[in-house]
Amino acid sequence: MEKDKYLKLLSAKYPNLQAVYREIINLNAILNLPKGTEHFLSDLHGEYEAFCHILNNCSGVIREKVKLLSGNSLSDEEQKELCTLIYYPKEKLELCRRQGKLTREWYRKRLNELIEAAKLFSSKYTRSKVRKAMPEEFAYIIDELIHVQKDEDDNQVIYHKKILDTILELDAADEFIIALASLLKRLAVDHLHIVGDIYDRGPSPDRILDMLMEYHSLDIQWGNHDILWIGAAMGSEACMANAVRNSLRYHNVEMLENGYGISVRKLTLFAEKTYQEEEPMKAAQKALNVILFKLEGQVILRHPEYEMEDRLLLDKIDREAGTVRIGHKEYAMKDMDFPTVDPKNPYELSSEEEEIVRDMQTAFRQSERLQRHIRFLYEKGGMYLVFNGNLLYHGCIPLNRLGAFDSMTLDGRTYEGRAYLDYADQMVRKLRTSKATQSDRDFAWYLWCGRKSPLAGRNIKTFERSYVEDEEAWYEEKNPYYQYHEREGICDMILKEFGLASEHSHIINGHTPIRTLKGELPVKAGGKLLVIDGGFCEAYHATTGIAGYTLIYNSHGMRLKSHHPFENIYKALEENKDIESDSSMIETENGRVMVKDTDIGKGIQEDIEDLKELARKYQAGGFLRD
Repeated sequence: MEKDKYLKLLSAKYPNLQAVYREIINLNAILNLPKGTEHFLSDLHGEYEAFCHILNNCSGVIREKVKLLSGNSLSDEEQKELCTLIYYPKEKLELCRRQGKLTREWYRKRLNELIEAAKLFSSKYTRSKVRKAMPEEFAYIIDELIHVQKDEDDNQVIYHKKILDTILELDAADEFIIALASLLKRLAVDHLHIVGDIYDRGPSPDRILDMLMEYHSLDIQWGNHDILWIGAAMGSEACMANAVRNSLRYHNVEMLENGYGISVRKLTLFAEKTYQEEEPMKAAQKALNVILFKLEGQVILRHPEYEMEDRLLLDKIDREAGTVRIGHKEYAMKDMDFPTVDPKNPYELSSEEEEIVRDMQTAFRQSERLQRHIRFLYEKGGMYLVFNGNLLYHGCIPLNRLGAFDSMTLDGRTYEGRAYLDYADQMVRKLRTSKATQSDRDFAWYLWCGRKSPLAGRNIKTFERSYVEDEEAWYEEKNPYYQYHEREGICDMILKEFGLASEHSHIINGHTPIRTLKGELPVKAGGKLLVIDGGFCEAYHATTGIAGYTLIYNSHGMRLKSHHPFENIYKALEENKDIESDSSMIETENGRVMVKDTDIGKGIQEDIEDLKELARKYQAGGFLRD
């Protein structure tokens, strides 16, 4: 009966046998096209310009296609200029206009090159899908131009030429070039994966999110820095204090205040009064550090199940000796200026600190732009994703010292492996509801920095790095996952936990910068695990030696791309400077991967079976009365 109801609903869309046959033929054709290109990025950390360029050049895919298309017809410099025009059409056109390059011949040459590129890029998609990807105002004309066929009397070629003549006569060439460039970038990548950490360190995570919100098809796996901002926006005081601290520490106050309208003025005024010997921003950081450690202490005291009592250090300070006891050892403090810490109640906020926290909490909750970005992270994001035979997550799957899944007891139940990540996902989503409690908001903070958090994966030593001279105390012990993830058997165990048993399945991981200067490699466990955080963030370049890894998965296989640092958009425009990238083949498919081999293909095959069943109903005379 349920099946009959479904088929009856389906019949409204396909009201006769001809409509059903037409759709089955169409869907079967789609199944036999090559799979679309997937593009994987991780750990963007607010580096808008580098991210923008990587997204525009599709990790070098566009440059490769231009080289393939042009052969020897374009010089290396002409290829670079064409690529820059595709990446930044508006800006490049304006620059060429100032340089006096925009002649009729220049326009005609560029338009022909872009049309040929569009023919190549569109060849792996249905005409319908390509048409839907086109900017609406030029869709009909582009569709005509990229499907021109040479005939006996060259009528189609003449037709093509006349269209371009008309575009030039109407002074519409700029708009047409911009539309073609947009189409090429959209066709170059079918789907984008962001494997965590959009926020913190770099100056413009807000601009990255604005750009992602316009992207045609993507998903996001939350990183610990993303959860930090989600928790802050949802009212977690401890998350909020960490988010503001990161903004102060990496000089991103402009993003905080101008981007999100969250003022630090009250904090700064309080800090200047409390720490009069420090310059204003350093004073603000000192004031916020104390507020942060008080708020984190309160969370830890509320949740003994987090097993983080060793992070309670404000009460371990010996003011007379100028030391702090960490474990069984006393460490010298480099700063003993704690005027707002009551030795009897070290984790209690002063009245002024309480007012600052309440004020900021209101600002985070009422920031319309921040809340819009957080809603987008909820809509497109999650703790992990299984997609086309691969498992994507940002941090780790917590393991114990024996290499088995580690367990976490929360709300009276014990979780491990996939069940733990499902629980964490559920709890993050609960924060958006009216049922969210203080305990739920505390768990968002735990996901940011907890010892068994699948997003953190290490024991974070913020207090020690802020106050202790001896760097021995700074060491952050990692979860055993980072010892075992080199082993193929462990990766197979994790993949099986998430329902993946194919020899071609992979774990795609971010979070941990690959130190290529020390010979570290991003491909682990015999190719089962790929770490694509190679240091996208500028702050890591000196450590990693490169500017990040990205991953391309198309119908031919998987390629890991390592990138050299991006200078700036000005040099990209003026000198046609691209990000230099090196490509390594991870896995080559024996035959091309087709749509029928993907998750989407499986869904299409189910649709075809339903349509065949509907056809049988029609042939038997069903639904005729309707």
